[in-house]
Amino acid sequence: MDSTLKVLFVNTTDAFYRIKKYKVGDFFGPVDLGLHLAGRYKSLNIGVGLLSGSIFPGSNRLIFTGFSPCWGGFYISSMGGAGLVFDNLGINMLSIVGKAPVPSVLYLNRVHGEEIQVEIVPLDLSRIWYEGRGGIYSLMDFVFEQYRPRYENEPRILATGPASLHTDFGGVASVPVKRGALSNVDTWAGRGGFGSALLQEHGIAAVIYGGTHIDEDFRDRKVADEWFENRYAMKLAAKDLEITTKYRFDPNFDTGGTFGVNYATMGSKLLAFNYRSMNWSKELRLKVQKEFILGHYLKQFNEETIKTKQQSTCGEPCAAVCKKLRDEYKKDYEPYQTMGPLSGIFDQRAAEKLNHHADMLGFDAISVGGVISWLMECLDAGELQPDDLGVSAKPVFDPQNFDIIKDSMHNALLGCEMLDSIIGGKIDLKEGARKYGRRLSRAKGVNLLNRFVYTAYARKGWMVPNQYWTPGALSPMAIMGKYYMYYGDEFVSPRELGRVNAQRMLAELIIDNMGICRFHRLWAEEMVPEIVESLYGLGEKFMESIRFTASRINGRNSSVFWETERNFGYIASFLRRKKEEGLDSKEFNKWLDAFEVNPKEAALDFWYEIHKGVQESLREFN
Repeated sequence: MDSTLKVLFVNTTDAFYRIKKYKVGDFFGPVDLGLHLAGRYKSLNIGVGLLSGSIFPGSNRLIFTGFSPCWGGFYISSMGGAGLVFDNLGINMLSIVGKAPVPSVLYLNRVHGEEIQVEIVPLDLSRIWYEGRGGIYSLMDFVFEQYRPRYENEPRILATGPASLHTDFGGVASVPVKRGALSNVDTWAGRGGFGSALLQEHGIAAVIYGGTHIDEDFRDRKVADEWFENRYAMKLAAKDLEITTKYRFDPNFDTGGTFGVNYATMGSKLLAFNYRSMNWSKELRLKVQKEFILGHYLKQFNEETIKTKQQSTCGEPCAAVCKKLRDEYKKDYEPYQTMGPLSGIFDQRAAEKLNHHADMLGFDAISVGGVISWLMECLDAGELQPDDLGVSAKPVFDPQNFDIIKDSMHNALLGCEMLDSIIGGKIDLKEGARKYGRRLSRAKGVNLLNRFVYTAYARKGWMVPNQYWTPGALSPMAIMGKYYMYYGDEFVSPRELGRVNAQRMLAELIIDNMGICRFHRLWAEEMVPEIVESLYGLGEKFMESIRFTASRINGRNSSVFWETERNFGYIASFLRRKKEEGLDSKEFNKWLDAFEVNPKEAALDFWYEIHKGVQESLREFN
């Protein structure tokens, strides 16, 4: 196995490039090396793990690192499958500095043993984005048509959309190339706004890459099977098949994928109508879950996607086949939750329309769904008028007498208008939704901002939380919007929650720094250190690096106490829900009583206790 990490540095100002090698042991992957490079050069880094191209399933994620335009701190985002083609360049990482004078495409190709070909070519984005399929899809079509003939093997394209130019949370999209054509299986590095960083800070609207280079990747299945049999009493493929059941098809719930299983098991934990559901009675939440979700939204998904077996992978061979589709529409839980029930949408046709429009424009889907649902509630409450947002109507935002098909489509079309208003500048998110909310609140009253649920970081940083009704989703971690926190549903005292969050961050760093998909985490978190030890003799040093990297990231932790009353209510309503479920303990009752007496003061204490648990856990020297 190669004992170095090879980094291609590209200065997009003048197209100067060079390759530099880093010793495995000094760094282990795209996260710890990306943290080093981002700190030294302010670079945007795109790379793969040491096991990319190997026989290990899920090992071909493409990891993006750098300083996030929307979060403000160091951030990590990942994209499924795109590392498999990246491995054909014969490098571990691309590090981008400088800024192209005009929006451009970055072309990377490596033919056999020759050095990497690097070109930076201007693009007419104002034309390309608004022709054909539109946005990222038109850009991918254009780049594919222009450059595909240069590649011996199928390349891969990273593309941005108008959201990357007009907001701080534009994502990076890609699709696998199948049988000589672009597929419909969108994969995203959405969270963190790295599309905005790529375009606004470096002038690159798209990257196309590929090659014929063959690395000395680990391919010895007999040896791998022996490792897995020693730990799990089953071979690698069997273990991976077992732990990816949820993402493929779970017979216990007669559905599959994150969308299917999460909604099938949600019960009374529904988040709908911009989190208003948190304050509903248990009976109403269960009624809406039964009639709107189980009886329609999930039912459509099961009939149209699960029963017809419309599923695919992200571009690498994988037993999970987690990409659930209906024709060109890909169904993941969190985008179809924020631009679904959270935005008052409970019908697949309506959710498809809004999600596809957001994807075409290149938004981080989870974040933009949180913004749309917030603005919809402000319209419904009369704190904003349609003219304020450049839209034509108010939403239908009450579960009573709600027409699932008609009113869902009404809300979806309104959401599409909001997206267009963001791109057009009427809803000005150039500096982020948090700053926009402050500006609106100064003009129209603080109640408007108090309806927005987000985590805050430093002066302008913001992130819509993951869609799980649990305090971990709002924790003061150095990186939020990913799963660097505990999102289990049980009550954990806040100090302990901070410690558990820290443990989850360490575990997630193991798989991110190795470029492994978290859907395979139930073996990867345990096995990766052993694999590194077997291949490099550096298993303990790898774990030391993980702990050191976590402490370095946390050393920049500038999380800000929850800024809105809806955030306080998020915690308080979680505690009330657990009371409904029969929880009764001294520690739990203490916090429940505190939130009932003074929600803001209790929230501050709760937040600080989580923060203390994080800080005492993520220290370089404990």
